[in-house]
Amino acid sequence: MRVLCIPFGAFAAFIVLFGLATGTVMAQAAAPSAAVPIADDMPLDDYLGLLTQIAPASHDGAQAYLQAFQQRCGRPLKTAELRRAMSDGDGDPVLMAMIRASHLREVNTLTQLGLRVACDRRSVR
Repeated sequence: MRVLCIPFGAFAAFIVLFGLATGTVMAQAAAPSAAVPIADDMPLDDYLGLLTQIAPASHDGAQAYLQAFQQRCGRPLKTAELRRAMSDGDGDPVLMAMIRASHLREVNTLTQLGLRVACDRRSVR
C-alpha cells in the first residue's frame, strides 16, 4: 500500500478550502437553521484509512480523539460523528489541535487535549 504524505500545512489548507467550498454550496441549498445530516454510511476503519492517505497526522490525531471520546463518554464515536467533527465549520477545535499535536509528536499535549473532548457536540460550539 502506498501512502501519500502531505505536509500538515497543505492538509490544513485543504480542509479550509474544502469547508469553504462545501459550506457555500450547503448554504445555498439549505435553510439557515437546517442542519445537514451526515450519513453513517462508511465503516470507521475505511474513513481512518482515507485519513492516513491524506495525512498520517490526521489519522493519528483522529485515533487519539476516538480513544479519548471512548474513555470520557463511555461509548465509541460513530463514523458520522467523526466526519462531522472534522468538517463542521473549521472542525472541532479539540480534534484539530489533536491532529496538530500528533503531527508535532507532542504526547503531553495530546493527553491534555484528551481531557477536553466533549461528549455532547453542542457543548463544543
